Amino acid sequence: MKTSRIKFVSIFLIFAFAFLFGTISLLDQPVESFLGSSSQTTWKAVVSTILSPVKVILIGPLLPFIKFLQQDPDTPPPFFLAGFAFYWTILALVLHYLLSKIKHAW
Repeated sequence: MKTSRIKFVSIFLIFAFAFLFGTISLLDQPVESFLGSSSQTTWKAVVSTILSPVKVILIGPLLPFIKFLQQDPDTPPPFFLAGFAFYWTILALVLHYLLSKIKHAW
């Protein structure tokens, strides 16, 4: 089954935003924290430690962008969402390219 780039990127963006908002609301952590803190309950610390590799890939390269935007306390949230969407689109395009190369190699 062949998936178009646009469909793949849109599904990737939907799942990335769902992952981001889900981990923020479920674990009560800011975006830039990757590992569980001592103030969290045990299960939240374990879950955040398990999910940390995914968060490092999805959010890690955006930390300088996040810190730059947080210098102004009144930064509107669409700037953060646009930055995430831009990076994740590039990430999804690279992933789609690599997966298509692997598929054609078999």
